[in-house]
Amino acid sequence: MASGTADSETWAYLVDTHAHLDDVKFGADRDDVVRRALQAGVAQIITVGADLPSTRSAIALSERHPSVFATVGIHPHDAQKASPSALSKVRDLASHPRVVAVGEIGLDFYRDWCPRDAQRAAFEAQLDLAAEVGKPVVVHIRDKGGETGAYDEALKTLQAWLSGRREGDPVIRSPGVLHCFSGDVRTAESILELGFYIGVDGPVTYPAAKALQSVIARVPLERLLLETDCPYLAPQSLRGRRNEPAFLPEIALKVAQIKAIAPQEVARVTTSSACRVFRLPGR
Repeated sequence: MASGTADSETWAYLVDTHAHLDDVKFGADRDDVVRRALQAGVAQIITVGADLPSTRSAIALSERHPSVFATVGIHPHDAQKASPSALSKVRDLASHPRVVAVGEIGLDFYRDWCPRDAQRAAFEAQLDLAAEVGKPVVVHIRDKGGETGAYDEALKTLQAWLSGRREGDPVIRSPGVLHCFSGDVRTAESILELGFYIGVDGPVTYPAAKALQSVIARVPLERLLLETDCPYLAPQSLRGRRNEPAFLPEIALKVAQIKAIAPQEVARVTTSSACRVFRLPGR
């Protein structure tokens, strides 16, 4: 897997559920990036909004490429920009037919680039917005090493949010994903109990990521979603390079190794889950 890709028979249909194709690092070859993903067996890509400009860019990309879908939202780093006017615009953009989720939203106590009270307010407001428009959420949670404050707060917020939903609400059936999960087993179990899925990214391939690999081993395959978070977090054989959706097979292969199952089974199950959560068209 030194190339980060694989033959199309092994990876007949993968979904990269979290990419940032609008990033400036893709400015010179964005269309080629999408083409390489298709050649590598990554049949669908969800490109994620982190503020209003990137949300609009994500939607524009989804309009240009049939394999690309978009999310809308304001990242916790930019939570202070989540004014009533901005949230109204996010709500309007969420109705676009190529938009499959609200996110990425959440809490980031690692960088702390935005006051925590502003992060909390933006998170709660966008959860309510997601319920209003009937779409799942892509949740970003990050703590400083050894701390669990952001995860603990997020779990309480998500639990309260879901407890206010009525039976039969689509949000209850598939509430969304904890993107780029980095918590412990206890946190993973709590997330699963709420109905969320867990996003697996390049760090699972790193030799030092034994704790994360142990968590992934215990999470049912049908509750995992594959992500690149490109252009960040390239998998092990490509560390130091710009990440892109075509490298997703290396992450899938690592999950197969952790679970001691066939790579084709990882592709089949994670793709089915992605289509279910984000209501993507089947293939």
